[in-house]
Amino acid sequence: MSSPAILFVCLGNICRSPTAEGVFTHKAKSLGLNLKIDSAGTAGYHDGAAPDKRSQDVAKARGYNLSRLKCRKVNEQDFIEFDLILAMDEANVKELRRKCPEEYQSKIQLFLDYATADVDEVPDPYYGGKRAFELVLDLIEDASDGLLKRLNQ
Repeated sequence: MSSPAILFVCLGNICRSPTAEGVFTHKAKSLGLNLKIDSAGTAGYHDGAAPDKRSQDVAKARGYNLSRLKCRKVNEQDFIEFDLILAMDEANVKELRRKCPEEYQSKIQLFLDYATADVDEVPDPYYGGKRAFELVLDLIEDASDGLLKRLNQ
């Protein structure tokens, strides 16, 4: 997989997956990689909205700009166009597998499979405080570094 297209997925595409899109895009570009990177949600609660302001603020403090991203729902074409579909938690893996045609099931993985942290899922920070959003960012940075390392092998 030399230059894969990567889709990050959470429930509403308002906190975790846009953060992953922004962080991974920033890190990939800093390495000179030009990848197709996007994010989406398994539910369309926030279609067209910008990422949660708390996600944007925590990301901005570390040099990531999420302000241009727009929330959207996963669609059928995503299963065809993306080589890796990385879910933030098991509930979203399950929902993606339910919607995904059989021939594309192998594309779906947990994002934190690429992290060094001893955690399986990126927790939803939506009802949490600033520390919850910082933890999400910590985990996403870790998994992004691991994914980039794997892609460069």
